[in-house]
Amino acid sequence: MQKQSIVIEPHETIKEFRLYLYERENAKATIDKYLTDVNTFYKFLNHNYEISKQRVLEYKEWLQRHYAVSSANSMLAALSQFLEFLGVSSMKVKRIKVQRQMILQEDQLLSEEEYHTLVNAAYKKGQKSLALIMETIAATGIRISELKYFTIRAVKCGNIIIQNKGKIRRILIPGAIRKKLLYYCFIHNIKDGIIFITKNGNAQNRSNIWTQMKKLCKLTGIAKEKVYPHAFRHLFARMYYHLTSDISGLADILGHSSIETTRIYTADSEKKYLSSMERLEVLLSSGRPLETVLE
Repeated sequence: MQKQSIVIEPHETIKEFRLYLYERENAKATIDKYLTDVNTFYKFLNHNYEISKQRVLEYKEWLQRHYAVSSANSMLAALSQFLEFLGVSSMKVKRIKVQRQMILQEDQLLSEEEYHTLVNAAYKKGQKSLALIMETIAATGIRISELKYFTIRAVKCGNIIIQNKGKIRRILIPGAIRKKLLYYCFIHNIKDGIIFITKNGNAQNRSNIWTQMKKLCKLTGIAKEKVYPHAFRHLFARMYYHLTSDISGLADILGHSSIETTRIYTADSEKKYLSSMERLEVLLSSGRPLETVLE
């Protein structure tokens, strides 16, 4: 018989959930995201930790009012994992249905020109590490969390082996960026280990890199909404797809299990979409003067 409700002890339960995710070999970033989302659910419960299907449905409605659909669905996915862990899968709810938008506004996309402006600004400021990080992501399509796989040994071999989300994939390092990385290591006397590290010797993290990028926005005048670590991965995806039209190969490089996810990365701007439509219109046009068509 399915349980109608369940009462949990929040602090102990979330500790056990963390261990559950760890033992399932989820990536650290995934674990952190799920825990953050479960804490959001806790806040919604407002100290009444009796969970029922009705409460979960109310939470879904609350998310729809306060978050973008993509964020709400991401949080519902985390909650589904949590409910499964609690042994009450019957309380899971469906994600919010939405047609995926394959056309993006111009102010959502980092252009190739803006990318070069940011990289050049970083070099001029003496932020060689930041400039090279942006170039590395844009040249390989890796996630920011995967920078740790760029070691001296891997770069010398010309490829990196990434273990993420329970999968292993191999990424080739293009010649130009490989030479830059090796030269960077030479002038900074980096002889082994991870290339991109902080002054304390730790791997660069997303927050640190994002903060530096935001400062570049002020310097260059580029809208901060366009500049975030994942924007360079999106830029790589769009450029790769435009050159090859190989969405299956792109999915492999990006580490996506579903091509539908990859399609989001290849989405172009509304301006380019309209330009394509207008070119098609010219091809299909009868060539008749406007006044004769409308008479």
